Amino acid sequence: MASPSPARNVPRSGRRDSDNTVRSIGTSYRTPFNHESIASIAEEAIAKDVAAVEAEEAHGDGEGDLEQFDTHESHAPVHLGTHSMVGNHRRPSILAGNPRPMFGANQTDTFVPADHEWEAAIRDERSLLRDNNLIPPKHPRRKESRGASISSHRGLLERFSIATLRGKVDDEAVDDDTDENTALLGNGAPVGRDPSAPYGGEDDPENIDKKWEAAVLEGKIQTTWQREAKTLARYSAPLILTFLLQNSLTMTSIFTVGHIGKIELGAVSLGSMTANITGYAAFHGLATSLDTLCAQAYGSGKKQLVGLQLQRMVFFLWTMCIPISIIWLSGTQILKAIVPEEEIAIMAGQYLKVLILGAPAYAAFESGKRYVQAQGHFAATMYVLLIAAPINIFLHWLFVWHLKWGFIGCPIAVVITENLMPLLLFLYVRFIGGMECWPGFTRKALANWWPMIRLAIPGLIMVMAEFLAFEILTLASARFGATYLGAQTVLQSLSVITYSLPFPISIAASTRVANLIGATLPEAAKVTGRVTIVFGTVVGIFNVILLSSLRYKVPQLFTSEPDVIELAAKVMPVNAAFQLFDALAAQMNGLLRGVGRQEVGGYIGLFAYYVVAVPVSFATAFGLGWELYGLWTGPAIALGIVSISEAIYLYKISWSKAAEEAAKRNENE
Repeated sequence: MASPSPARNVPRSGRRDSDNTVRSIGTSYRTPFNHESIASIAEEAIAKDVAAVEAEEAHGDGEGDLEQFDTHESHAPVHLGTHSMVGNHRRPSILAGNPRPMFGANQTDTFVPADHEWEAAIRDERSLLRDNNLIPPKHPRRKESRGASISSHRGLLERFSIATLRGKVDDEAVDDDTDENTALLGNGAPVGRDPSAPYGGEDDPENIDKKWEAAVLEGKIQTTWQREAKTLARYSAPLILTFLLQNSLTMTSIFTVGHIGKIELGAVSLGSMTANITGYAAFHGLATSLDTLCAQAYGSGKKQLVGLQLQRMVFFLWTMCIPISIIWLSGTQILKAIVPEEEIAIMAGQYLKVLILGAPAYAAFESGKRYVQAQGHFAATMYVLLIAAPINIFLHWLFVWHLKWGFIGCPIAVVITENLMPLLLFLYVRFIGGMECWPGFTRKALANWWPMIRLAIPGLIMVMAEFLAFEILTLASARFGATYLGAQTVLQSLSVITYSLPFPISIAASTRVANLIGATLPEAAKVTGRVTIVFGTVVGIFNVILLSSLRYKVPQLFTSEPDVIELAAKVMPVNAAFQLFDALAAQMNGLLRGVGRQEVGGYIGLFAYYVVAVPVSFATAFGLGWELYGLWTGPAIALGIVSISEAIYLYKISWSKAAEEAAKRNENE
């Protein structure tokens, strides 16, 4: 166990040093997977914004821009120190943005705890203290239930015995002269607290925090696999729902259009894939800089800087819509040069042209998502999807089948849904939560873009790398004809759906492990790691059995074309074998993020997919003539390499050293 540094009294919001500059505490509670260079760029950018605002305030020439900044510090219920469990409910912004990620390295670089994070931290700390018998249980047992051997009449005799009555009188006498600061009594209950109350009356946050810090320093906090299994299940459940809702936006198009014909199925797959690579992935990758900037802005003490960062990103992404729209307008010509089936290329080009109408709204939603998450409103995206997903399904049915618009009804439904989502998010902010960080529209959003761009480029590269490998295989399958492209669409869609189970579990695991590591509890983090691997194995085996046993049934959900169904069913065993490694690789990536080694997963993933998977897929598919079997052989081998390599790395690293590094980093900041 690391020797943790003492807890420090760090204020909840930003604090000012003697030079009157604002120092963000966004890094004070960061989990151990952060990059100092990224944080420094963000802090420099936020400091520049704060200085500009203060200069205007001092000279009175702000002209109304951002003049309503809230300079009051928000007060947490209690200070949580270096070993705090704060941050248990943070959620990475990859959710509700794009389909299947591969490397899983996208994670918020800085984190500022909102009120519900502080409350969640207290709950987790209290729960672990209770389980380790360091505070009384929530519902203390009555005296007469302490032992089965004590009869009811004997209990009455004891209750009214001279010794018991004398003890009550003594307790009352002591209570009259003591307070909560008096030493513990012999029975372990602090004097002045009500032992019949929940947790023996020791449930106030300050007391929980003191006991937690002392218990961590003394090495008294332990956990069990049962507790960690329940925690992972609790964290994963809402994420699984959100991920399924998110994926339904894309899957609805495939389900709906696939039953028109295999040409349409291939066209919607090719169109959405091209949109992902040339547009949506770029929006998502560039917007990842807000994960850092919004968190730093929120921690600056002038929360409406979060809204300023949002406006900058929206304007920047809208500028990017211009070249993206040019590419989509030329989609037919570009795809004709790649895809031998001219009809598929033409229909996919039509799909892209319609999507141009939804690109600005998609960019706004990607940015708005970070805006609400920086304030701790992680459920906002789920609420938006709970409304948008059913509407999306209805619109697809209405346009494609009821109004008989056919294929073109699909992108129209997509565009309407994309424009609806930022509107729903705005309504959430306006009427539920998030307005405290909105400054009103300001001209400052048109300046100071360079730090945002510098932070956005690494995210863009990583997201593009994640998407590209699978999309290369989709393009390659089109070389074999419409039937193969349709079968590839079915198999890839199934992989996205089945990934909705292991990926949320990996997010929950990375969150839990990072918090335990940050609290200098490496042994507890190891327990979580073992439970995570078991979860991943179980989910992977479940997916293997599901796809193997239903390999002739599941493709029928996507298409009515017999040749596409037959080909997909034949290749399904390779896809099913892929699932176990896929689930395990997801968990390994999650654990690597938790211990602060996510760059290792990124390097292994890049090597496995681009040095192994793509060459093997092309060699077997085209060189050996395995066609679709060969295309799926490469990713299956790559995922095996990823899961085994990362498992070996996790087995050999020192989790205690990771905890020490986290403690030193927190202390330095």
